Amino acid sequence: MEFSVLISTFFLTLLMLVGLFFFIRASVKDRTEIVLFRSEQTQAELLAAIQRYFEQRAYRLVAIDPNQEQVCFEGFVRPSVFLAIFLSLMAGVGTLCLSLVLLTLLPDVTPFWFGLGLLAPLAGWFYWQGAGRIEQVFLKVEVDPQPGAALQNLVHLKAHRDEVAEFQRSLSLELVRYGD
Repeated sequence: MEFSVLISTFFLTLLMLVGLFFFIRASVKDRTEIVLFRSEQTQAELLAAIQRYFEQRAYRLVAIDPNQEQVCFEGFVRPSVFLAIFLSLMAGVGTLCLSLVLLTLLPDVTPFWFGLGLLAPLAGWFYWQGAGRIEQVFLKVEVDPQPGAALQNLVHLKAHRDEVAEFQRSLSLELVRYGD
């Protein structure tokens, strides 16, 4: 095989490994979002539904801030076994590819390039250590201040993006906007 083909394959494999590294690192990244929802329910119905929702999701009320009229719920988010195994498999495939390229590129150096595959479970371990954490959800419910509009409640929510999506789906809320 031509040396230029081997070198280009080696650099493409290194680029793949860089992407894999950032993919594994992003698996534990904080993805907190701030959203605003609108609800047609009365405030009492809405607050009862919100409380039931968070109790079912194993969150507990930890703080009430009367100055900002905001509550804070806290719950432990478990890491995904599937994702830990998937990341380990992806790291295994990546190190196997690197091992094959190095074995082809430098056959006389050592046949122990496949030992790099022993590093693959570190990806799952890294994810498991970083993904299992206490998440906080900040919530504020207020009456829509728009004049002339029907009486509606606004729900300000600051939470992980998966929790935001599940919250909206479970309570059938209308999304008003993302951000502050």
